[in-house]
Amino acid sequence: MQLINNQYQIQGLNLIDVANQYETPLYVYDGDKIVNQYRKLSSAFGSTKVKIKYACKALTNINILKLLKNEGSGIDTVSIQEVWLAIKAGFDPKDILYTPNCVSIEEIAMAVELGVQINIDNISILEQFGNKYGNTVPVCIRINPHIMAGGNHQISTGHIDSKFGISYYQMRHLVRVVTLHNIDVVGLHMHTGSDILDAGVFIQGAELLYDAAKNFKNLRFLDFGSGFKVAYKLGDYTVNIEETGKAISESFNNFCKEYGRELELWFEPGKYIVSEAGFFVVKVNVIKQTTSTVFVGVDSGQNHLIRPMFYNAHHHIVNLSNPEGTERIYSVVGYICETDTFAWDRKLNEVREGDLLAFYNAGAYGYSMSSNYNSRFRPAEVLIYKGESHLIRKRETMDDLLKNQVEVDL
Repeated sequence: MQLINNQYQIQGLNLIDVANQYETPLYVYDGDKIVNQYRKLSSAFGSTKVKIKYACKALTNINILKLLKNEGSGIDTVSIQEVWLAIKAGFDPKDILYTPNCVSIEEIAMAVELGVQINIDNISILEQFGNKYGNTVPVCIRINPHIMAGGNHQISTGHIDSKFGISYYQMRHLVRVVTLHNIDVVGLHMHTGSDILDAGVFIQGAELLYDAAKNFKNLRFLDFGSGFKVAYKLGDYTVNIEETGKAISESFNNFCKEYGRELELWFEPGKYIVSEAGFFVVKVNVIKQTTSTVFVGVDSGQNHLIRPMFYNAHHHIVNLSNPEGTERIYSVVGYICETDTFAWDRKLNEVREGDLLAFYNAGAYGYSMSSNYNSRFRPAEVLIYKGESHLIRKRETMDDLLKNQVEVDL
């Protein structure tokens, strides 16, 4: 989004006009930005055989999935429902990675029937999988490298207390299970967390993955997860993807020589692809002055964008309606009957009732984590692509709240 002639614009479209057309609250995605982020990441690893599997839990709208599929992306899913969405979007099952945790063998069997790549993260399910399929279904195994990484404990997934993956220190047990059941292990996977700045964390985990790989002779790929950091604040540090890609490629190619053949290097970015492409637009309902602060109350809340309350996440906010107004300090809050704060003591151009505000970095884990708490409707979604706006999800109505409820005579 750019400020041009006192207007915040995406691909030449005034965001106020877009919000007025589709009403607020509103999620708006810049399709060109999504494509550019995908291409930037894809080209960062030189001649290394890289496959990008978009982590669709970040944003599952089927139009976003189709957009990335058309770019050649694969897809990372974490539930059977996401697998169904991916197939509906046109992905070939062989390009779908299914990486669940704490699911039943019955759900995994459903994914096997669909022909997707299975990724297993615990020994109990691996044993059941081996009993059921033997070496007839290729499998990937998720390893927990016991590395604390990422910008927040709640999004760090590779540490010793994490529920994700099979501990690196259970390798002997893991190998025995694989050998006993003659399981066809074709990939190893790790994911340390999110908001990672440099190649050091990836390479630290990679060294453990390389060591684990020596136990499996039929590997086709290693999956390094993702977690590349994006900017949340103006001037924030971000990952240098070119330098990171070069360092990881060098490390990976050296391993392939040692392993004896060329493998594929997989990544599964979500936030890196879509976060900065998304904006959440809200309308100011009320300016409420108290003895301690001035609250800006908007027509949304944590039911639509939970990250500030759930992760203490920072989202840059701008006043679309008054971009050159005098800066004042406000606390931006929502209309949910909870402590429902988007931002404390934030400098904004003077805010008036009826103004439109835009939250940056709303493309990832915004709509996909939204709810109907307080019986509020979830907002519409709009994709701006090649200079045109497209409604890609309708705003919910009362019918949506009631459609699965069953009224009984009491």
